[in-house]
Amino acid sequence: MVEYYIFIGLFCFGIGWVVSYWMKFKQLSQKVKDAEDESSRRIKDARRRADTILKEAELDVKDRLFKMKREFDEETKETRNVFNKKEKRLMKKEEHIDLKIEESEQRFRDISRKEKQVLKKEEIVEKNERKYNALLQQQQQQLEKISGLTSDQAKDLLVRAMENEARHESAKLIKRIENEAREEAEKKSKKIMATAIQRYAAEFVSERAVSVVQLPNDEMKGRIIGREGRNIRALEAATGIDLIIDDTPEAVILSGFNPIRREVARISLLKLISDGRIHPARIEDIVKKVEQEVDKTIKEAGEQAAFDLGVHGIHSELIKYLGRLKFRTSYAQNVLQHSNEVGFLCGIMAAELGLNQKLARRMGLLHDLGKAVDHEVEGPHALIGSRLAKKYGESPDVVHAIAAHHEDVSPNTVYALLVQAADGLSGARPGARKEMLENYIKRLEDLEKIANSFAGVSSTYAIQAGRELRVIVESEKISDEDAILLSRDVAKKIEESLTFPGQIRVIVIRETRAVEYANK
Repeated sequence: MVEYYIFIGLFCFGIGWVVSYWMKFKQLSQKVKDAEDESSRRIKDARRRADTILKEAELDVKDRLFKMKREFDEETKETRNVFNKKEKRLMKKEEHIDLKIEESEQRFRDISRKEKQVLKKEEIVEKNERKYNALLQQQQQQLEKISGLTSDQAKDLLVRAMENEARHESAKLIKRIENEAREEAEKKSKKIMATAIQRYAAEFVSERAVSVVQLPNDEMKGRIIGREGRNIRALEAATGIDLIIDDTPEAVILSGFNPIRREVARISLLKLISDGRIHPARIEDIVKKVEQEVDKTIKEAGEQAAFDLGVHGIHSELIKYLGRLKFRTSYAQNVLQHSNEVGFLCGIMAAELGLNQKLARRMGLLHDLGKAVDHEVEGPHALIGSRLAKKYGESPDVVHAIAAHHEDVSPNTVYALLVQAADGLSGARPGARKEMLENYIKRLEDLEKIANSFAGVSSTYAIQAGRELRVIVESEKISDEDAILLSRDVAKKIEESLTFPGQIRVIVIRETRAVEYANK
């Protein structure tokens, strides 16, 4: 029984397995069929889409070809139009060139014809010129016979006449330009110089260099001379100064070119006189001490001058040279005081002109530096001073201003002209300088003599202590224009011939008088 149930179970299991297998096979077949139907359907769709794409592509290609053809036709048409225009333009140019060629040929024919005419006229002109030259030569010979002058002499007369006319015209032009410039320059220069003079105050009379030593009595002369002259020889040897003991009562004259040595000799002699012990050994001791004192005084004087003007950085050797100017005079004006004045005036005028005041003061203070050694070195003191300034490190502008303040070299800076002006102001102010009567009279005579040496001058007068020269001319010989030139020539000759402080004003006076008488 159990086996029966087992058999039945196995049989049912087998039937179920077969049925399930058949069902799976049937489902698989159906799936394969469906897959085949789907694939065939998709292939048909792909073919249909491919046909559509091909048709669209063909249409697009045709459309593009049509557009390209149309654009090509348009561009070709435009190109043809351009070529046609250029062709027309070229044809016109060719026609124009042909016309130009014809005109050129016609001009060439005209020029050739005119050239032949000109050649003929030139031949006629040459013939006429030969005739005219012959006539002119005959006329010149006749004129020479009539006038009694050769052609060269006549040319000289004409040249002189033209030269005089040119001089007159140039004098008129000079006068006009000078008047215009003077009106403007005088206003400014007077204002600047007046301001400088007003702002600087100094004594009018300067000290003199002492060359005479007063003695308490005439017996002192013998003691100064000493036994067999040994004291005076010792004093002269120690100081380098000559002692002149003559009949002048109670006075000894010191003679020497070096002002420093003369000052040393003066002080030494005064100390010996006050001490009373006068013998060679004592003289040497006193002179050495006085030299040291004077050297110290010189240095202090130079430092004080630089301090007063606010000028710093000057070399110590230049300070010593400045101090030496304390014992140097020019026309009885103390040179150190004069240098201080020039420095102050330069600074004031520089301030008015907007220039460097310190630099201007430095130039003014050092401008007469050469006078400290001009008795030892040959040459103008301006050039000597410039060489000293250059040696001790002064700037090129300062060196040039020193060298140019008396125009030993031409001034080429405003500062150099300022130094010239300040130097003239300091020397020309009343009482600043003194001259001996003989020198003063001689200078006045020389001034009048120079002016009288010119043709057409009737009389001359030197006035205002020789600061002004008035020249009266003959109106028949000297015109107004000649008077201008004459004043320049006289001033130039005075500058070349004389040495004088400051400036001299030359005035030429021309007077014309008309005289008539009324009779009854």
